[in-house]
Amino acid sequence: MRKIGIISRGALAMALAASGQAAFAQATSGAASDADAIIVTGTRTTGFKASDSPAPIQILGSDALSRVGQPDLNQALAQQIPSIQAQAFGNDQTAFHPSIKLRGVSPNHTLIMIDGKRRHGTANVAVTNAVWTGGAAPDLGLIPGDMIDHVEVLQDGAAAQYGTDAIAGVVNFILKKNDHGGTINIDGGQYFAGDGEQYHISGNIGIAPIEDMFLSLTGEYKFHNYSFRGDVDPRVVDTGLNTAANTGNSGGRTILARYPGVKNFANYPYVNRIFGDGRMELTNGFYNWGYSGFKDIELYSFGSISRRVGRTFQNYRLPNVVFGKSASPNIAVPTGDIPFPQGFSPQEVLRELDYSATAGAKGTFEATTVDLSATYARDVNKIYVENSANAALYYDTSTLTSPGFTPRNVHNGDFISTQFVSNLDLTHEFDVGLAGPVTVAGGLEYRWEEYQLRAGELASYYVSTNTAAPGGGIQSFFGYAPSNASVNSRNNFSQYVDVSVKPVEAWLIDGAARHEHYSDFGDTTVFKLTSRYDIVPEFAVRGTVSTGFRAPTLAEGFYSGINVSVSSLSGIFAPNSAGAAALGLGGLKPEKSTSFSGGIVAHPVSRLTVTLDGYRLTIRDRIVQSGGFTGYSNNCRYLPGGYTSATNVQAAYTAFVAAGGTCTGTISPSVLTALFNNGVPITSVIGTINGGASGSLAVNSFVNGVKTQTTGLDFLANYFTPIDGMGRVDWSLAVNYNKTKIKKVAPPPSGVNQSTAILDVYAQSQITNTTPKIRATAGALWTFDRFEINLRESYYGNSGFLTTFPTNANRAYYISAGKAFITDLEASVKFGPIKFSIGANNLLNKYPKAYPDEFRAAQYETSSTAFITKYPVSSPYGVMGGYYYGKIGVRF
Repeated sequence: MRKIGIISRGALAMALAASGQAAFAQATSGAASDADAIIVTGTRTTGFKASDSPAPIQILGSDALSRVGQPDLNQALAQQIPSIQAQAFGNDQTAFHPSIKLRGVSPNHTLIMIDGKRRHGTANVAVTNAVWTGGAAPDLGLIPGDMIDHVEVLQDGAAAQYGTDAIAGVVNFILKKNDHGGTINIDGGQYFAGDGEQYHISGNIGIAPIEDMFLSLTGEYKFHNYSFRGDVDPRVVDTGLNTAANTGNSGGRTILARYPGVKNFANYPYVNRIFGDGRMELTNGFYNWGYSGFKDIELYSFGSISRRVGRTFQNYRLPNVVFGKSASPNIAVPTGDIPFPQGFSPQEVLRELDYSATAGAKGTFEATTVDLSATYARDVNKIYVENSANAALYYDTSTLTSPGFTPRNVHNGDFISTQFVSNLDLTHEFDVGLAGPVTVAGGLEYRWEEYQLRAGELASYYVSTNTAAPGGGIQSFFGYAPSNASVNSRNNFSQYVDVSVKPVEAWLIDGAARHEHYSDFGDTTVFKLTSRYDIVPEFAVRGTVSTGFRAPTLAEGFYSGINVSVSSLSGIFAPNSAGAAALGLGGLKPEKSTSFSGGIVAHPVSRLTVTLDGYRLTIRDRIVQSGGFTGYSNNCRYLPGGYTSATNVQAAYTAFVAAGGTCTGTISPSVLTALFNNGVPITSVIGTINGGASGSLAVNSFVNGVKTQTTGLDFLANYFTPIDGMGRVDWSLAVNYNKTKIKKVAPPPSGVNQSTAILDVYAQSQITNTTPKIRATAGALWTFDRFEINLRESYYGNSGFLTTFPTNANRAYYISAGKAFITDLEASVKFGPIKFSIGANNLLNKYPKAYPDEFRAAQYETSSTAFITKYPVSSPYGVMGGYYYGKIGVRF
């Protein structure tokens, strides 16, 4: 590939450079304004203040992070910075790896750093959560809050400074460096509804093992229990309607009438517990170490280790899903080998081990600073399904006189992500007679990444060749077969340069350029130019223009698997797989971006700082998960199964209709062939989905699908009021306006029906409508002597998504989460080193707007499992309602 870089690999390139950050942050307990805080993110200029920054930055101190009831950094950031949206609800594995979005774009577009070093991403790419699909960003849940001194959030494109992932901005967690003292924190709470119990224990201690050395250690344990916000499962009650899902093809008799034992299933008729939080146990350990005993050189190291075990409920399975050869499950009075007469409720289980370590040395030699470091990180996710069954395996191992066998607990496979990064950063100041020295920073970065997908045990993906057998794979989460497994790696070498100059005292100019070479994508060069001019001491203008680049994660490029529901199956093809190539999908290419921003910084009166910044971010070749390219869909109750090729399926389908079979639907032989060749068990699925009810087979993949343009405004202000004899009140107001438009959609691949959009209007709506256009947070923190009250009022503008009406696939229907004011309140009192706090998030127990009555009535009419979902999961403040808590903290 032709090299387009302007900097040779042998050249010294430039360090994480001085672009500057913004002058606002929420105040923390009685401290001076964070506008005067010294920042390190985005600048290599020593002693650079946030208030002098040419680009927007927000700073949250450790006290501000702790004033959130649920001890989670995702929520701590999202509740206090309106331009950040946290994933509030997840299903399957995404429930345990929630992420954040900055300025309404993908989690993959925000770079997460710890002490200026890139944090590794999760190995678990999101493929089932439409709003957050494709996300494989770093897991903030693995960073203990007690280890954090403060957070710097750069809300500006910074790919030229930090490289790929920094298209929307940077979140940099600055660690504690204490050599004495420490903290112990215990908190617990639950939702207002009485479930979702949580408790959290954490502690930090700083020690000085020898002179000039510090060691800061943090450990924490978190527990979160199940919650449930769903409704009855209409399949197990008598709806009075003769639907396939409710009657199970039994000639009009309901599941309840045929299998009265379902009444004895736990929580009947609320047997389907999928709409709620899972259960999680998480243990984190973190250290930060430094030694400054050598002349002009400081050694440092930090690292983490985490262990997580999580469980999520899946859709409840009806009694007629698993049966043996002697069974007659689809008649009015079922007989024979039916092993689960009450049905069963599978659970997906995650067992995760994550660890990382960074080591380096930095020093100053005359006017040059040098920082050399290396980081190694690995995230291992082992996936299991428990309390489930493989229907095909049970059928095949049964006889007419003996029951079959299926394991209840199986290992589905593993995701493993490994990363090694080394950096060399140099900074030098030159005095050339201008208002300030010219700061030149440069550096080199080498990064190696590997992504593995390991197959599970046979029972997780077993399918039958018997035409009479039910569908294969472990129920709820089809296991990963050897055809899905792979090991893939790549490396990246980059050089970057940054020059910061002040021609006159009031004018700052900063320019950065970065060249990157990927072993799988070739070369690219990106740029950034930013400037600030202080017209008067109380008023300044600033602006930035930059280009960006994001290489697809290895998980996006190589994930392959099967998604199942009670009525559908889809194959997720790796973009570079043979199956994807057969459909004309091809491989992924990098995203490119262009960003413009401009704003003002004002200090109109004493103690008040105001900033207003506008931005426009355009992302080309944006990576999204494609819509499903349908290979087979029908409402044929008894279309036979057991086909050996897509051609046979087409012939059988045509013959069935010609013989008077009642069938409406579609067949796409090319898609079925691609599914078949990629190991998807179409032969055991057609005609047997959900025990013979209507269903579908489809394929999707990650694709460079759209060009998007995001436009917005950030308004930030803080002020504090001294109250004579009664302490002070710190006031803050932050408002974000954000709107994303889709400017272009890629054409469908050549091997599918050309009337099928690569991203239909419903998938487009997930990009454009699920982030509130207006989000605001107003805060008041009163501190007096030993007392403290923190009040935060947040406004969430309307958000939602477009979907199809349950009884009419041609009718588009908009689901709105509505608008809401959410109140958070915390009161604290200190007795010496001990601090007691009580509080509530979502004090007034607000829920998003429920699904409309006519929509839910149509779901009930069709006995859809989706009926249990009463609220849109895209709600930016969640669907669980209020949460109340108590905390005890000790400083020593």
